[in-house]
Amino acid sequence: MPASAPAPGSVPASAPVRDVVVVGGGIVGLAVAWRAASAGLSVTVLDPSPGDGATRAAAGMLAAVSEADFGERELARLNLASAARWPAFAADLAAAIGRDVPLLRAGSLAVAYDADDLALLRRVLALHREWGLASAEVGVADARRREPYLGPRLAGAALVEADLAVDPRAVHTALCAALGPALVRRTAVRLERDAAGRVTAVHDDAGTRHAAGAVVLATGHGATAALLDAVPEVRVPVRPVKGITLRLDAGPDLALEHVVRGTVQGRPVYVVPRAAGTGTGPGSGPGHREIVVGATSEERPDDRRAEAGGVFALLRDARALVPGIDEAALVDVTPRARPATPDNLPLLGATAVPGLLAAVGHGRNGVLLAPLTADAVVAELTGAAPPDEALSAADPRRFAPADPLPEGAVR
Repeated sequence: MPASAPAPGSVPASAPVRDVVVVGGGIVGLAVAWRAASAGLSVTVLDPSPGDGATRAAAGMLAAVSEADFGERELARLNLASAARWPAFAADLAAAIGRDVPLLRAGSLAVAYDADDLALLRRVLALHREWGLASAEVGVADARRREPYLGPRLAGAALVEADLAVDPRAVHTALCAALGPALVRRTAVRLERDAAGRVTAVHDDAGTRHAAGAVVLATGHGATAALLDAVPEVRVPVRPVKGITLRLDAGPDLALEHVVRGTVQGRPVYVVPRAAGTGTGPGSGPGHREIVVGATSEERPDDRRAEAGGVFALLRDARALVPGIDEAALVDVTPRARPATPDNLPLLGATAVPGLLAAVGHGRNGVLLAPLTADAVVAELTGAAPPDEALSAADPRRFAPADPLPEGAVR
């Protein structure tokens, strides 16, 4: 038994009763907690290592249009609704902490490396037109005029002007500052229910009981199963989808202004620049900036291993689109698993058990969906109307407990 665990039969210590206890301190959980506190609710967040899960690896593309994919129209509607909330979310957070939360507003360039990649890009653009999304094919010369650092061998390009980007680590730090002592670095180990079946408290690994009017699960895939032992009526079928992101420190000679997304012989890759002054490598100066490279996605556990082949493949494909990254310093390699659901839609709002709400299963869209998730959960907590009709597709009750679980998922 860990030293911090309570002795058998002991009476648990009690924390002050809160309106809301949020379990999970990634960007989604903290966004929910901050918006709840802003609405006048008393809040506690439980997480032993806030922001060390999927938030740590996220590149921060707020790309509702670029992320729109075949067979995922409901997800696209959610993403668009949340992307529209990001400017106000960032401005409100900046006002709360007294410093800027910058958004990259230059848009995305989607580029195709060869003819087959261009054919795929045009299929996606046709889907955008069908769904009424704003994107447009541009000539390679035009793309290179907008972003001079693109590589010499490209078959085609498209511009998505509405796409935004943000630094998730910086946003997480800002949310931590805004929440202050409401963030408790402990692990939630058990949900408590009353005689009527309502969830009324969370117990942490130090033996403290956190009573609350409502509990919000904003956990990753690994922390969900044990907590739901006490609530078999609720099924949260999340599975780990592992990805790797690389962070580079680029000097003034690679002053990227746009997110560059593309396919290289069918393999997706993205290159996301931050503002000047964000570099963290050896010898960084004011003109240096962080650049994030990513796009790997594997149905694998969160083993925190960065395989050499995966890192090599990301760099190989990224440099095919933006050759200048060859001169950048590799300063961080972050493998993490994102919690995904069978239909790739998150679970947002009230569950089948009173007192228990869900804000889980965001997959690759956790950062993008954070503002809408927060607004949806706070609306449920305060009895307000749902902030967007698209949220009906994310009802946590859509997965019946009797349904068979997909391989690798947890209840």
